[in-house]
Amino acid sequence: MKTKSFFSYVMSIAVPVALQSMLQSSFSMIDQVMVGQLGSTSIAAIGIAGKFAFMYATMVGAIAAIAGIMISQYMGQKNSRFAYKSVAVNLTSALSLGTVFMMLSLFLPNRIMNLYSEDTAAIREAANYLKIISATYVPLGIASILSVMLRCSGKAKFPLYASIVSAFTNTGLNYLLIFGNLGCPTLGVKGAAIASFISQFVNALLVFVFYRHFQRKKTYNKLSAESGGKLNIKQYFVMLLPVLLTEFLWSFGQNVYTLIYGHIGTKELAAVSLISPVESLLIGALSGLAQAAGILIGKRLGEEKYDKAYSESKLLMMYGFVGSVVLSLLLILLKGLYVDIYNVEDFVRNSAVWLLVAFAVLAPFKVQNMILGNGILRSGGKTHYIMWIDLLGTWVLGVPLGFLVSYYLHFPVAWVYFVIGFEEIIRWIACVILYKSKKWIVKL
Repeated sequence: MKTKSFFSYVMSIAVPVALQSMLQSSFSMIDQVMVGQLGSTSIAAIGIAGKFAFMYATMVGAIAAIAGIMISQYMGQKNSRFAYKSVAVNLTSALSLGTVFMMLSLFLPNRIMNLYSEDTAAIREAANYLKIISATYVPLGIASILSVMLRCSGKAKFPLYASIVSAFTNTGLNYLLIFGNLGCPTLGVKGAAIASFISQFVNALLVFVFYRHFQRKKTYNKLSAESGGKLNIKQYFVMLLPVLLTEFLWSFGQNVYTLIYGHIGTKELAAVSLISPVESLLIGALSGLAQAAGILIGKRLGEEKYDKAYSESKLLMMYGFVGSVVLSLLLILLKGLYVDIYNVEDFVRNSAVWLLVAFAVLAPFKVQNMILGNGILRSGGKTHYIMWIDLLGTWVLGVPLGFLVSYYLHFPVAWVYFVIGFEEIIRWIACVILYKSKKWIVKL
């Protein structure tokens, strides 16, 4: 495959996935911008509630990543039956996990939110928000797994279409329910949560319809040759459990970071919450490359084209580096325009500006870790390698450094954020060492 045609192939997967991720991220950004007109307490409330929901979204993303590894490798082996079985197994895992998180959010919202802040007003609003958005967990799980199968089958545009519809739904409902426009009740933060639930439901429904249409149109026999045997469930859990543990502990670490910011103060927490949608949007813009890496490199490994897998992975990393540097520069240039959207105090606005600068500096490392760790290095199924790298970064470096500079050295919030982010650089070094060893190049 020539470089030009390879680039086109990568973009055919990466662009729809990136746009879909950005639209999903726009849910939280639209909520933040609209709720941001209500003040710092409301911004902080959505921020801390969103962090707990982020734990579930991260773990579902891990299950989807395993689904991508399995489906892409089985398609590379021309084994369509196992590809479809992979969808069923991973969908069951996602729905089971979603049910657990939904129960926790419904029955223990105040206790969970008390872990993040001491501000009673923020806790009260956050708990109400969390109870409502818990209804988004199951549809998010369905959409995530079915979207992977569509992407692996060359149908990445269909999940994108679903996200476009749901994004417009979310924006319209926010306008109606947060501020009480066109005769609707004025619900504030609760309105934002209701809008998010309905939008996620619409997204899942559309993805399911697209998936069923593709499944009827392209049966097993048309898709590829059949293979006998049973799916190796033991091998599945050997891949899944390290990834789930990694993503749980990593996302739990992100929640500990929120606790650290909440300890500094509610205004500092509001500033961090204010930049979270930008983080998600920028990372989402390049997340398609990580998905493309997992799918394309996984297929190469399934075909036993190991040299091509290695050479093409280098190109994928180069694309990510160039894209992240460009977006970081744009973020630094436009940071002032973004924070001026919000109705917040000057201290919150100024803190958010410096937080955006810190994020822009760290973003290229974050993107490389996403492409390497979540895409390339996991494509061979050796997920335990990434588990140890992520645990090292978060729990040996990030969390201890965060407590040190906030609780004992009393750094400003932007410097606390930057010091915590130093873990991304160490994680990147470890990923590069593993990548060059080629131990990840394995066929399932």
